[in-house]
Amino acid sequence: MKNNYLNMIGLAYRAGKCSLGEETILKDIRSNRAKLVIIASDIGPQTKKKLTDKCNYYEVPYRIADDRETLSNAIGKSHRVAIAILDTGFAAKIKSLLG
Repeated sequence: MKNNYLNMIGLAYRAGKCSLGEETILKDIRSNRAKLVIIASDIGPQTKKKLTDKCNYYEVPYRIADDRETLSNAIGKSHRVAIAILDTGFAAKIKSLLG
């Protein structure tokens, strides 16, 4: 089950339907482009608060997932603590896999 959602994140990333980096993700949340935000479980408390507050305010769903290493490996980049999914279909599938 766990690997399925990581595969979907990898597919979304390769399809160009993800945004990375705190500022880019915040911009996508504000502009309603982000359909789902996936946050690493070991993210810093200030960054986590900033992202979750933005998601709650703009009514963007978010999920706390595995640690940053696992998320980073899913997209082939290092040190990623959050990923925004920009596609409705990918977001719905990943949400169903994460529960």
